[in-house]
Amino acid sequence: MNTKIKWGDDMNLEMQESFINDHQSRFSSETIRSYRLSLHQFFAFCDKEYDEVKATDIRAWLAGMEEKGLKPRSIHLKLSAVKSFYQYCLEENKVKKNPTSTVHTPKKDDSLPYYLSKRQVALLQEHTKGNVRERAIIETLYATGVRISELLQIKREDIKWENRQIWIRKGKGNKERFVLFTHDCSVRLQAYLNDREIESDYLFCNQRGEALSRIFVEKKFQDYSKALGFKVVPHTMRHTFAAHLAEKNMSQSYIQELLGHVNINSTHIYTRLMEDARKKQYDKYQL
Repeated sequence: MNTKIKWGDDMNLEMQESFINDHQSRFSSETIRSYRLSLHQFFAFCDKEYDEVKATDIRAWLAGMEEKGLKPRSIHLKLSAVKSFYQYCLEENKVKKNPTSTVHTPKKDDSLPYYLSKRQVALLQEHTKGNVRERAIIETLYATGVRISELLQIKREDIKWENRQIWIRKGKGNKERFVLFTHDCSVRLQAYLNDREIESDYLFCNQRGEALSRIFVEKKFQDYSKALGFKVVPHTMRHTFAAHLAEKNMSQSYIQELLGHVNINSTHIYTRLMEDARKKQYDKYQL
């Protein structure tokens, strides 16, 4: 029996691939991965050819995700993929009308991003100290604020040890930037590289010398969450990096530069985190 999952019909798949290929240079690898998954999920739900989809089908999909408890931010990202796809179909004259034009984007969740306290970071560092590679991964994510997709593409030649900088060749939107790392991070990275017996161009590699897989790292973080009793995923470290800088009153524009945010509004939420942290400190001393 063929158990292979069917991704829409041939017509849908062909159009989706055309859309992805046409935007390959403009989308980051993470955006492509996200859009592929979102389109797969939508057409699996809808079970129609792309040129037969109506606005009611898309609204039903959104309602189904809400019922399952997906956060508004996640729903927003999935709808963005479908909207981009149908805008492309319209431009290519593959549909007469864009079915997403009357579908309203759900309001994003305005809650603050989840990040670790300094104590939780210390517990995570202590938990991983027995494995030099895992400890180095934790330290690099926390010290640089890079995305997991960026971390796994770092090559050894991208590291400027003398001034403790890492060149991020292709960040989100294919933007390049330099990030800084601490002395402690440098020590952890050197310990890992000295211990490693495998030759590879990549900073973090598997047994074959290839870039470490995202799935592998995410599974490790699931293990950390179970062992430590608090939730932590790779992206939590990025939020934690930014939040801890904000708590130290670092300027918003500098945090924006380090994170690789094109729009400063994306960084503004960390200013709110700083205000939240100050309030917590004030409340603590008022008790």
